[in-house]
Amino acid sequence: MRHTFFCIDGHTAGNPVRLVAGGAPLLKGASMSERRQDFLARFDWIRTGLCFEPRGHDMMSGGFLYPPTTSDADVGILFIETSGCLPMCGHGTIGMVTFGLEHGLIQPATPGRLKVEVPAGTIDIAYEAERDRVTAVKITNVPAYVAATGIAIEVPGFGPMTVDVAYGGNYYAIVEPQGAYAGLDDLGAAALVGFSGIIREKVRAAFEPVHPLDPTIRGVSHVLWADRPRADDADGRNAVFYGDKAIDRSPCGTGTSARLAHLAAQGKLNVGERFVHESYIGSRFTGRVESATRVGDKVGIVPSIEGSAVATGFNTIWIDRSDRFWEGFQVK
Repeated sequence: MRHTFFCIDGHTAGNPVRLVAGGAPLLKGASMSERRQDFLARFDWIRTGLCFEPRGHDMMSGGFLYPPTTSDADVGILFIETSGCLPMCGHGTIGMVTFGLEHGLIQPATPGRLKVEVPAGTIDIAYEAERDRVTAVKITNVPAYVAATGIAIEVPGFGPMTVDVAYGGNYYAIVEPQGAYAGLDDLGAAALVGFSGIIREKVRAAFEPVHPLDPTIRGVSHVLWADRPRADDADGRNAVFYGDKAIDRSPCGTGTSARLAHLAAQGKLNVGERFVHESYIGSRFTGRVESATRVGDKVGIVPSIEGSAVATGFNTIWIDRSDRFWEGFQVK
């Protein structure tokens, strides 16, 4: 049987976004979180087929638009990427909101603003447009917080390391410069990928975070390497590892949110202050600590992230079960 998916492809700050505008499966569930669980149980082959080779690649990510389950939301989003069906994705949201607005797939009740339901909760969007182009998207994200600090691990070939874990829509192991890690440029992308998989495995063995309000959101999925900025008008730089071999080309929206919570917990960032975050390739998001809050019994913040996306074309993709590689594959 052949399944056809109509996609709008593009990128946010350099990282790919594939909005599946046609072919999304009907999902069961009274919330986007429940729909995420239904997708994982019955339709994960769509994610692997569209994101893995030969139809995708190690960095591929994207998602689907759905009618929201709440009356006050404009749209629902379900995220897919090589690392899984995520609770939240910042760069993906910026891209899919941009493509959806530009092609009439999203109709806001209030021009310039959107309320979006995602598996991690509800997020608010403010966007700017010039004629038929969306030029900027600002996400007021789900609350972020620090889940653990001072996790000591030993990384073969690298040495001892102390890692913190923070949540910004996904859970991140945050590595700050220390010991053998002097900065991103001293390692390079290949070494970052190699060490990140080991670090994630070690952190997972030591600690499993569970979201206080939604136990389906659990476990460290990403590794964020923090560094000093290259540019004088930026505040920080990072490389985010996800999947098995991917380094985020964007500054990573949920990663930036986790980093804002991390810095706020250290007393290095206050409510109202902005944080210009560079990616590994030098693209940028502007983050801000919007307010203080609590996540269950945890002290947290409400972060925002602003960036822009560019659509690069339409793509009609077939997944045909007679194809030996219909579910996709990864080369490890």
